[in-house]
Amino acid sequence: MNIIETINEAMSFVFMQRAMLVGIFIAVISSVLGSFLVLKRYSLIGDGLAHVSFATVSLGLALGISPLFISLPIVILASILIMKLNEKASLNGDASIGMVSSFSIALGVVIASKSQGFNIDVNSYLFGSILAINKLDSYLSVIMSIVMILLVYIFYQDLLAVTFDEEFSKVSGVNTSLTNYMLSILTSITIVLGMRVLGTLLISSLIIFPTISSMQIARSFKSLQIIGVFISVFSMAFGLIFSYILNIPSGPSIVIMNTLVFIVLYVIGKVIN
Repeated sequence: MNIIETINEAMSFVFMQRAMLVGIFIAVISSVLGSFLVLKRYSLIGDGLAHVSFATVSLGLALGISPLFISLPIVILASILIMKLNEKASLNGDASIGMVSSFSIALGVVIASKSQGFNIDVNSYLFGSILAINKLDSYLSVIMSIVMILLVYIFYQDLLAVTFDEEFSKVSGVNTSLTNYMLSILTSITIVLGMRVLGTLLISSLIIFPTISSMQIARSFKSLQIIGVFISVFSMAFGLIFSYILNIPSGPSIVIMNTLVFIVLYVIGKVIN
């Protein structure tokens, strides 16, 4: 069986179709947000919020409630808390992210140990699973991804201004605080929506890798975003397909694909430069 036949076989299954649909939308929004976060040197917020989502997953499974509905409000509140700590507690971004993420991991482990422990359900959230996405999750993920893409389009100029020169943006009349909060909240929603596909331990890579890879060959911010979206969608699609072929969790497969793309573009960047 050649690769085309294998792909056709994989895509004949409903669970693969759902995973691919959700994955592509998540890939687009995470890459776009990543371009702002990486250039703002705030990309680690994705990793911190992913740790928070681990605690919410443990809580959801312990209560018998869909972790998606538990995670969304709590992770959004955590993103707001991180921003508040930056503003009010005189902590820099890395310190506040580290505090919140460390506490969340500890809390998640305690909840898991007192309930079901680290069973297969938790593992599917830790490392991603293309089998874990149900119909409701897929509809919610697609709708919220579209809404987030529209919000980025509407507030694009403000996001761009805050990314490159926050102080000048503030003087120019841009509500930098509101823009930063919006960026943080959109990132938290992306983390929650993507944790089914990549897992809480790996979802932050989808925010970082496409932008870093794109930076190797991009010549402008717009080209950085466009190339980043193509990289993210490509890595997501083929990562999911190879996770099916090799029977491995979807998260690691997608991250490995992103890493291979980065290596290729790094070499190309060195040659053309």
